[in-house]
Amino acid sequence: MDLSTTYLGFKLKTPLVVSASPLCEGLNNIKKAEDAGASAVVLRSLFEEQLTNERFELDKHLTENTDSFSEATSFFPEASYFNLGPEEYLETIRKAKANVNIPIIASLNGATEGGWIDFSKKIEQAGADALEMNIYYIATNPNLPSQVVEKIYFDILKEVKAAVKIPVAVKVSPFFSNMAYMAKGLADAGANGLVLFNRFYQPDINIETLEVSPLALLSTPQAFRLPLRWIGILYGKIKTDFAASGGIHTAADVIKMMMVGANVAMLCSVLLRHGVHYIRTIEKEMEQWMTENEYESVSQMRGSMSQIRCEEPSEYERAQYVRVLQSYKADAIRVK
Repeated sequence: MDLSTTYLGFKLKTPLVVSASPLCEGLNNIKKAEDAGASAVVLRSLFEEQLTNERFELDKHLTENTDSFSEATSFFPEASYFNLGPEEYLETIRKAKANVNIPIIASLNGATEGGWIDFSKKIEQAGADALEMNIYYIATNPNLPSQVVEKIYFDILKEVKAAVKIPVAVKVSPFFSNMAYMAKGLADAGANGLVLFNRFYQPDINIETLEVSPLALLSTPQAFRLPLRWIGILYGKIKTDFAASGGIHTAADVIKMMMVGANVAMLCSVLLRHGVHYIRTIEKEMEQWMTENEYESVSQMRGSMSQIRCEEPSEYERAQYVRVLQSYKADAIRVK
């Protein structure tokens, strides 16, 4: 049974990759992930704000005895707001490369061009095998045209690709007027892989304190249908690798992602719920299903249920939408 796959130029023993999360923070956690069967890990994201904060703190110390205004000294979050600083992040990469044998994918989370370039080079120099760019940009200006927003993504990617030689994947959200256009544009701009999709964590409101509060929720199994649909649509049409992310909780979910064309499946919430050792359970259940259904390899199934291989391509588009809505029967709805 051959569960191997390729992603960002690396041959991986299985499609099971641990995505950016606390599970990949620090050498001990990375080693646990490898021992549990992860074929690669994406380190917990380093935020653009951390890089900005570091530069701000350095400038503050260098100029604290000069005549300057102090109103902005509390603009950036305190250092304790983040888990790892930039130097600790680089040291984690170095230690991981010296102690584990699976690919180490660094992760940068940002929204502007300025925060990425120099540190991308440092990540490469520290030994990271690849870089995942998590571009978390929320357009809230009603006067900002969509093409300007799209250009921000393309420009950031082009600058990073010009700065480093390691493979670069881009993690994006599905909230574009034409997701297919964005995917092609990113591939044309040099993305070695696309991670579909990023989750926008929405804030909540505390009605007791009247404060906006952060709220991080683990994904639900239903969330996997969005990347399932879009990878199935894009496979074979765009020259890049695909990583499925969001709502992947079972071996069946991973198999479905491979069938629509994903190279790897990113695991996070399921491991936070059950522990990183659950990777072995998913792997064994994949092997069992493949044996029962006479599949010899992951590559054999990859893309077999994508839109370009489907007898009814419209199933991926409006036809299936209409069919689902029409499938509901009035007499099946209970009215009290």
